[in-house]
Amino acid sequence: MREQPMGKTRRVHPYQWLWEPLEDDPTFVLRPMFGGKAAYLDGKLTLYFTAGEEPWRGVLACTDRVHHASLLAEFPELSPHPILPKWLYLPESADSFERVAERLVALARRRDPRLGVSPQPKKRKRSKA
Repeated sequence: MREQPMGKTRRVHPYQWLWEPLEDDPTFVLRPMFGGKAAYLDGKLTLYFTAGEEPWRGVLACTDRVHHASLLAEFPELSPHPILPKWLYLPESADSFERVAERLVALARRRDPRLGVSPQPKKRKRSKA
């Protein structure tokens, strides 16, 4: 573990405890994205953890729309995100936030086919000729 310079404290993400069970997976990658943390497994974006102001305070299940009905039936606490409706949102304000968030992480860990989207390839910048 790296030591922090004197006087500097490392800010811990409030949802770090949720992605910690995924950290021992050899394909797990955690990247910053739009002020939150994006969790990848097998190269697919599976979960997005965001601790901003509503509607950016909770967990987003990264999924394709074809899986919405199935996931909503299993997790009625989820709803399409108001800004990114292609993904399902579990707000921190939900009474069952911790329990449902842990279940979503468990689904991701088991590679549930309903979770995970392949990231769009990055567009190459055209060189000035």
